[in-house]
Amino acid sequence: MASLRTRWPLPAAAALVSVATAATAETVTGDVIYFTGYTVVCAAAWWAALRQAGPGERWPWLLIAVAQTFWLVGDLVSTAAFRFFPYWDPTGWMDAPWLAGYLAIGTGIMLMARLRARGQLREPLLDMLTLTTAVTIGMWWLLVAPALEASGGLYTAGIALDAGYMLGDVLITAAVLLLVLSPGRRSAPTGLLVTAACLRLVTDLGYAILPHLGVGMESLVSLGGLVLFGNSLMVITALHPGRAELVRPNPRTRTLHPARLVFLGLALLTAPAVAVAQGSGPQAQRIALLVATVAASAFILARFAGAVREQERAERLLAYQASYDPLTGLANRRTITGRLDACSAGDVLLYLDLDGFKAVNDTYGHDAGDALLVEVARRLRAAVREDDLVVRLGGDEFALLCPQASVHTDVIPLAERVLDAIAEPIGYDGHELRVGTSIGIAVVDETTTPGDLVRKADAAMYEAKRGGRGRWVLAGPPPKPAPLSLAG
Repeated sequence: MASLRTRWPLPAAAALVSVATAATAETVTGDVIYFTGYTVVCAAAWWAALRQAGPGERWPWLLIAVAQTFWLVGDLVSTAAFRFFPYWDPTGWMDAPWLAGYLAIGTGIMLMARLRARGQLREPLLDMLTLTTAVTIGMWWLLVAPALEASGGLYTAGIALDAGYMLGDVLITAAVLLLVLSPGRRSAPTGLLVTAACLRLVTDLGYAILPHLGVGMESLVSLGGLVLFGNSLMVITALHPGRAELVRPNPRTRTLHPARLVFLGLALLTAPAVAVAQGSGPQAQRIALLVATVAASAFILARFAGAVREQERAERLLAYQASYDPLTGLANRRTITGRLDACSAGDVLLYLDLDGFKAVNDTYGHDAGDALLVEVARRLRAAVREDDLVVRLGGDEFALLCPQASVHTDVIPLAERVLDAIAEPIGYDGHELRVGTSIGIAVVDETTTPGDLVRKADAAMYEAKRGGRGRWVLAGPPPKPAPLSLAG
């Protein structure tokens, strides 16, 4: 199954099979190609669903596998009726599994959005409901209303089925919108899934609209190749090595993308546009009414966007103040506490305490002490690597968190640079301020917890002070005294 992890061969193979299906539609060869390909797709869907790591993350993929199986059953019933029972009406027998497939797909994608937007779903949900309402109005007007008008307002079985498929498309649209609008990383897996869902919607619209444009059934059956390609892309998403982005929680984001405003504006205009198009009165008057509605909606959205931007700026400022030290601009305890929870084997923590800082404060005053801390912070930033985190823990204590650093080639040279840099005198109001620092170094291994790491680094730092200050000590096994934490 290693080949299933490749990125482009699978979509290319699915495209070739889909083209072959479309080219041989309505023939026995075409049926063999279609059902062989779709059976492979369903088997791959179940294999991908059952190999997911966690049971919570497995449910969306299980629902996608269930949906593919339902659609395959519906296709088998439809084809069997066409090939072997030409006088039997399979309506209902084939529609039930098809409609169940829509329900499973929509539920699965919505569950993905819920998993990756934990605690952040309210705003995407409201936007999704707004856009879905507009889509529902548009689909009803295009797909159901004409048939209902032709039947004199009677809801026949055919109209009920058309409405059912329309609701299935609305459900998939709502699910895709919720996934796209929810916070999270959007790379190839998200693009594949959205493309697959859009292909399903396009083919359904084609089946509904093309006959009214004079397209015959012999041409419509070629859309089966597009259906197979869309379903294949959905399963390829489940096989993609980066599929976890669709179900894993993501950091909170509060930025309002301009495209979201545009789509919300279009959604707000859907009902007025349909009402104007179907209304009575002179055409010029209806156009003027529509233009006025568009202008008013644009002004309201502009005002809304301005208010949201102000709120975002205020939230960014509060987030910065909560995560960074106001004096030095370095990250603070809260920031490094979060980073320590994500540490992995090979990361290194350096715990620094300035030597002689109290004497500077007592001799030259707190302003001099603040100026010294600011200069120490600047020198620390200049000494570390680009990916290293420099933190002021409070007072004259600092920390350096170095991801995936080699003790001998990265960390020890860094500690020597820090000792030399801080030992250099600092000019202040005609005086030379001199301090040193003691450094404790602790390395993360497979069994190290954040608490262990802090205790080891802190104990090593005090050992450096006892050993004469102005030096570094590499920690050994974790000490056993009372727990010490950076939080607080």
